[in-house]
Amino acid sequence: MRFGIIGAGPIGSNISKKLVKNGHDVKIADARGIERLEGKKLTGIPVNVEDVITNIDVLIISIPFHAMPSIRNIIDKVGEDVIVVDTSNYYPFRDNKIEEIEKGMVESVWVSNQLGRPIIKSFNNLLAHTLENEGTPEGTSGRIAIAIAGNDLSQKQVIMDVVNELGFDTIDSGSLSDSWRQQPGTPAYCTELTKDELTKALKKANKEKAPLLRDKAIESYQPGYSHKDIVNLNREIYNS
Repeated sequence: MRFGIIGAGPIGSNISKKLVKNGHDVKIADARGIERLEGKKLTGIPVNVEDVITNIDVLIISIPFHAMPSIRNIIDKVGEDVIVVDTSNYYPFRDNKIEEIEKGMVESVWVSNQLGRPIIKSFNNLLAHTLENEGTPEGTSGRIAIAIAGNDLSQKQVIMDVVNELGFDTIDSGSLSDSWRQQPGTPAYCTELTKDELTKALKKANKEKAPLLRDKAIESYQPGYSHKDIVNLNREIYNS
């Protein structure tokens, strides 16, 4: 398949590396300009953002949440049959408070509104370290699962197949309006769960408590925490 990725941070670059390893064609861009990619160790072809959206099957957007409106002019030129995947998460301390979300709008619904088209939500409920290092072959005991939300069943199935290929089980977590169940502050968020565990975690999510637990986790992180420390802390707080 042919992929375009906007965003060369930890998630975008790791997805690119795994896709290329599996034989896919991948172009990667920084929305602020190709010069931002200079000196970065990237797998995939670095291109201008205008070129990353041409001749692709899937566009993966992995940029800070608050930057979504800045790429609307690019997204407007993306072909209608291209699947657009959003990997972002909302953190008010970084993204500034967004009134609509603070009043209850689901994060990815807001993103879809900003981009002006339907999206699939995926790759947001695991840490970059997990994505890079914890993928395992299909059927492996204890395999970590990723939640995938969206309104188009056929598009979701394509992304579920891709995620499976990259080393993770998948859960159809419902419509885009249901994607709050995999947002920061929920039991499904960055807790490295199996398919069965993730299914239960999605059902257990509490929309009103999630922002409070998200902020509690951020305040609890300590310098020098290992990856496992962060996962365990998330499990403890998000299940409280």
